[in-house]
Amino acid sequence: MDTTQELWNEYKKTKDRKLKAEIIDKYLYLVKYVVDRIQIGLPSDRSGSEVDDLISCGVIGMMDAIEKFAPERGIKFQTYALPRIRGAILDELRALDWAPRLVRQKARKLERVYKVLEDRLLRAATDVEVCKEMEITLAEFHNLLNEVNSTTLLSLNKSWKIKEDGRSIQRMDMIEDDKEPDPETVVEKNEVKHLLKESIKKLPEREKIVIALYYYEGLTLKEIGRVLEVSESRICQMHTKAVLRLRSRLGKLREILVV
Repeated sequence: MDTTQELWNEYKKTKDRKLKAEIIDKYLYLVKYVVDRIQIGLPSDRSGSEVDDLISCGVIGMMDAIEKFAPERGIKFQTYALPRIRGAILDELRALDWAPRLVRQKARKLERVYKVLEDRLLRAATDVEVCKEMEITLAEFHNLLNEVNSTTLLSLNKSWKIKEDGRSIQRMDMIEDDKEPDPETVVEKNEVKHLLKESIKKLPEREKIVIALYYYEGLTLKEIGRVLEVSESRICQMHTKAVLRLRSRLGKLREILVV
């Protein structure tokens, strides 16, 4: 095909398998990009075959995006497909339950400490204050952050269930879909976006930057490290702290959402 637009138009018209294969090949880099980013939080002993499984899940997510994508709406396919590819991969990781139970327990404990401290202080708790509350050294705290990092990758993509009818909203649902949403769904999505936005605004400045660059600008932790002129491991710790703070704050909103 001469252009990407012509390729999409022809595929949507004919549903030709060869054209679909051409589209998949054209955008396969999106799957590899998402897997590379998600691997940052995976245990270091993950095998190559498991990574291949994640790529396969990402391709399935992309194929679903191809079927639902509407080129005439003026949204770039990359914008539409990325959260769906990521969602498919994270669903697979959830099914595997790859984060050890003990690590999850440590993450929940740290989350509770942030909640207690920030309720008491009415501001973001510092590392020193967290260490004092937990009666651990700063080095032990940094080791703990590194350990629980693998539990924080999923949180911003987690489904938020609305109490009244049990329906859920995912971060990927914030992007326009093919169908016009009903007014109730629009209100629910706007409420979730508002709550998340307000929680992010209360983060310490550098953690706020990490969240913005990683989740909204698509930078890797290594790239963010170059921007902030610190190591990738330091950025990883900032990301972990930011997500734990967000989870503790969103957990306070159970009158509206079951997180």
